[in-house]
This record gives sequence, structure tokens and C-alpha cells, in this order.
Amino acid sequence: MFTLSSPLSSLYGVGGQKQKALKKLGLEKIRDLIFYFPFRYNDFSKIVAIRNLQPDKTVTVLAKIQKIQTIRTPRKKMFLTEIEVADKTGVLSCVFFNQPYITEVLKKDALVYLSGQAKYGLPYYVMQNPEYEIYKPRTIHTARIVPVYNVTYSISPKWLRYLVSLIMPLVKKMPDYLPNSIKQKYYFPSLAEALTEIHFPSSLSKMEKAKRRLAFDEFFILQTAALAHKKNLASKKAPSIPLNVKLAQSFVRSLPFHLTDDQRKCAYEILKDLEKTQPMNRLLNGDVGSGKTVVAAMALLQTAAAGWNAVLMAPTEILAEQHFQEISRLLKKFKIKVGLLTRTKKIKIKAQILIGTHALIQKKVRLKNLGLVVVDEQHRFGVKQRGELQHKITSLTPHFLSMTATPIPRSLSLTLYGDLDISLIREMPKGRKKVITKIVPPEKRKFAYEFIRKKIKTRAQAFVICPLISESDKLGVRAATEEYQKLQTSIFPEFKIGLLHGKLKTEEKDKVMADFKAGRIKILVATAVVEVGIDVPNATIMMIEGAERFGLASLHQFRGRVGRSEKQAYTFVFTESNHPNTLKRLKALISARDGFELAEYDLQFRGPGEIYGTRQAGYLDLKIGSLWDLDLIKTAREEAKQFLEKNPDLRQYPALKEKITKKLSTISLA
Repeated sequence: MFTLSSPLSSLYGVGGQKQKALKKLGLEKIRDLIFYFPFRYNDFSKIVAIRNLQPDKTVTVLAKIQKIQTIRTPRKKMFLTEIEVADKTGVLSCVFFNQPYITEVLKKDALVYLSGQAKYGLPYYVMQNPEYEIYKPRTIHTARIVPVYNVTYSISPKWLRYLVSLIMPLVKKMPDYLPNSIKQKYYFPSLAEALTEIHFPSSLSKMEKAKRRLAFDEFFILQTAALAHKKNLASKKAPSIPLNVKLAQSFVRSLPFHLTDDQRKCAYEILKDLEKTQPMNRLLNGDVGSGKTVVAAMALLQTAAAGWNAVLMAPTEILAEQHFQEISRLLKKFKIKVGLLTRTKKIKIKAQILIGTHALIQKKVRLKNLGLVVVDEQHRFGVKQRGELQHKITSLTPHFLSMTATPIPRSLSLTLYGDLDISLIREMPKGRKKVITKIVPPEKRKFAYEFIRKKIKTRAQAFVICPLISESDKLGVRAATEEYQKLQTSIFPEFKIGLLHGKLKTEEKDKVMADFKAGRIKILVATAVVEVGIDVPNATIMMIEGAERFGLASLHQFRGRVGRSEKQAYTFVFTESNHPNTLKRLKALISARDGFELAEYDLQFRGPGEIYGTRQAGYLDLKIGSLWDLDLIKTAREEAKQFLEKNPDLRQYPALKEKITKKLSTISLA
């Protein structure tokens, strides 16, 4: 007898190959499969007599097989299985393509359900490739609302549906972790009923109720864990870093530009948090080029001047080195030692401010007397990496500041960052011109090249972004190495062109970037490695190949690499696709006022995974909840607040406590 914790291999028919395929879907135990929900449904619940068939209406017929045969067509060498069925009212013909095994399952005189759409034919109506199932009182694949699951190439939806049906009896034994008071308040079904109806709905209305209950569960657990983490953090002690007003004023006067009002406001919020003995846990969210690094530098300066050490952790060596150079320049006047530690570089690693990549969490590195931890593009770090950084901290808990240039929609910030305070920079530095963005279809490519040639001759520089490093026939998209060769030999032979991608050695990357910044390289062909962290003010042209393969947020990040000076900048979005949805999505790049509006659009159009690119492993593990359902998110958050106030230790709710504890283990943001 199997249990919720039993491996899926304990089920009949799950051998080695099937087990590997299921693992690719994240399915290893029976519990995983119970919470693997359908992504859509086929409504085969309407059963009609053959004489009542109508063309192109999705229905189910119950009939007896009169004839069955498989032939092989001579021209296309295709297997064609023909079945003739009949009920008391008429005859129906069914045709199956390349499914010769059907004759092993369906036999003459068998009573069978057939679900699909009928079309006119002679002498009978015809169904092509209908779903089929031998008659039985309780069906799985026909004569009902049928679940459809995401599968891999070696697993059929029908087989996975059968596997789910085997384990459904276990649902009744699962403890319902949601408090009764909440279920009664919102008329939620029990967990057993919700799981039964989500997999094998008895009606569409009950399926919708089940979906809402299970989506609420996800948000409620996520919010309860986030609020519990925030409360736990508040109980810890952090170093109090007093606000040195004169130092802050001196720093601002030393800048070659004026801070925006948003930068001043965010800096004040952060510096006031540093004064508290409760650890700061704040997210600094700003659009591309809004000046987050300067705000972070103010916090780093205050921390170092107060006698505490600080670290800034970045996801890539390119970004870490850029931060090192910029912060060293900003703090040069103040005699603060700034160090750099990456996989390949070590500079003053005993400095007051240490900047680096994941190399900062190596075992040999000692992070002592820490007052502040800054993590840039923190969603790009996995939970494990953030946890390793946490384990290095001794004595007092440092203040924590995370930064992201990915504009976060309101619903996403409520969900992802329920345990964080948020500082927002929406105002761009004065003097910046809006980047002119153009969508370039294949027939306009030559005109775009000629425009770019003229601009480069006037000392401009250009980026060219490609989705891949090397050519892929399967994907049929442009690759950086091939594009580099083509541009250098055929399109722009008069200009020096560079190539940058993640597989280059560090020394090669450094040389390419140095040559590009110095203006020796006029066009830099790169992969998404330049999405964040490269700042070349003289680069005013961005060309993006295969734009349909990137999310809007990524395209906006690429565009943010240009237009970082007072010069007019241009972004050319190249696409081979003429699909209306693709063009509609790309046009949003032109019409949106800023990255925040784009992120809202991307969230609605493509989902949160596309906005983030690299998911926070284990944190945003939503299987059924929609981040577009802001009302449900707000309801779950309010209920989580009230529930924790009444039940701070969760002692009376062991099943819920287990789920929240598991979720808490993934929240290592401070």
C-alpha cells in the first residue's frame, strides 16, 4: 500500500524511463503528483445520440464497435485506423492517424465512449482522433470534464491522467491545514473536495471553487511565512549606525550631478533604517538607469564611517567589477577602502567595503563585523546562496538591502516581498532623453543597418543582442557567434566588432569590455550577459535580434544599456515573427511610459516566470495561484495578519505549521 510519501515508482506502470520523465516535471513522490494541477480542461460531459450530432460541437458518443481495421497508406506511409460504431440512432465513422496499437485496445462489439468534434462525411459523420475509453460507470478520459496536464515528450496526457486517478483515494486522508474559520468565512470547500474537483471536476462551477480555494492556500501560506519571517527578524539585534548628516551632505556635494527627489527620499528611508537596532530588510526598486547604485553607496559610506564592514554581492563578475569601479570612484574622497572578490580577482579583500560575486560565500572567506549587506539583482541568487551568506554572519544581524532594476508590479511586490519594506525610484535623472524604439521587420533590416552605419561614423557605439551563443537549427534563431561573423565580414566590415558571452574566459571578457568602453570596439555582439550591469555612456544604439524570444522586462533591461547620457539613443527590435500577439507585445515597448507599466503588461501576458527569468527556487512556488488576482492576494495577506496575531506559535495547527515552516526555509533574504 502506498502513502503520500511513497515514490511514484511504487505505482503500477512507473518504470525507470517513466520515473526519469516524471522527475523532469518535478514529480518524485505521490504528494507531488497530487499537487500537480491541470493547466486546462476538455469538456466532454455532454453525451448525445449519433443522430443528434452537429458539426464542430464537442460531445461524447456511447456506441458499439461494428468494424475496426488498420491500413498503411502507400504515399505517405501512414497508419490509418478506421472504426465504425453504432448506437440505436445511427452510425459514426472514426479515423485515427498513426495509432495502430488502438486495435489492441478496441475490439469489435465493445461498448466505447468517443469524445471529440464530428464533421460531415459520406455516408456517415466522421470524428478524427477522438478521445476513446471502454465503457465503465466512472470514466477518466471521456464523458466528463477531462483534465489536461503539462507533460514531457515521453509521457502522454492520457497516461498521466490515469496515474493521477490511481492516487485520488489518498486525498481523503490528507489533513486539511486551512483553519475552519477561514473556510467558513469564504465558503471554501474542504481540501479533499478541492483536490478531487481540481483533478476530476464534477462540474465547471465546482472546479472554479476548488481552484480559488487552492490558490488562496498558496497565497495564505506564502504571506503567513513572510510575515512570520518579518516578525522573527524584528526580534534580532542589528548594529545601530547613526545618521551622520554632515557626511551625507558632503557626499551629495561631491557628486557631479544632482540627486532626484526619489533618490533623496529612498536614501533617507534607508539611512533612518540603519539607525535602528532592528535589522533593516528593504528592497530598493528602480527602473533601468534610475540611479540605485548612488543610493546604495550612501548607505555603504555611512556604515564604513561608523566602523562597521559592508558587502555588496552581485550576480556576475561584470556587474561586480563595475560596482567596484563606480563605488571606488564615488567614495575616493572619503578615504574608504573598497575591495573586490570574484572567482578570478582579489583586490583588497580586507577592505571596509567588499564587493563581489558568489565568491563571497566561499568557505575560506570571513565576513566579520558586518553592518550592512547589499545584494544587487537579488532574485538572480538562489535560496541556497542567500542562506550560505546568512550562515557566515556572526554576532549581530547586519542590515539588509536588496536592489533590483526589474520593475515590480504591485501584485508581485505584495506576493514576493511580503516581508520587505520597499523603496521606489521612479524618477529618472534629469537631462536623459527617452530612447527611441523601433520594431524592425525583415524587409526593413537594410534601412536599419544604414542608419546605424551613419550614427557609428559620428562616433556612436552599438550593442547587438542575440538569444544564443552558437547557431541552433532547432530553434531557428540568430546566435551571437554567427551574427558576429556576419556583421564583421558582410554588414559592417569598416568597423571593429567585439563578441561577448558567458563562455568566454574572464581575461577575454575583460579585454572586450575595456576595448568597448575605450571606443576601440564600435559594435559589441553579446548574449543576455549584458542585460544588467554594463554602463557605456557613449553606446547609443541597441539592436536586439530574435526579440520575440525575450520577455518585455528583459527587452527593457537591454534598452537600458543605452541612453545613459544626454545623447539621443535608439533601440531596434528585430523580429522574424509576424504573429499578431508577438507584435502586440513588442509594441508595448514603444507605448509604455516606463518599466513598471511594462512589467504589469508582461505579468498579464506571459506570467511571473518571464519577468524574472531566473526563479527564486522554492519561494514563488505557485502551482495554481495567479499573480494577477490582486484581490485574492490582498485577502490572503489580511487573513494571514489576523491569523498570526491570534496564533503566534501555530501550536493548534500542526499541518499548517509544517507547511509554513517549509516555506520559511526558502525565505533567506536577511
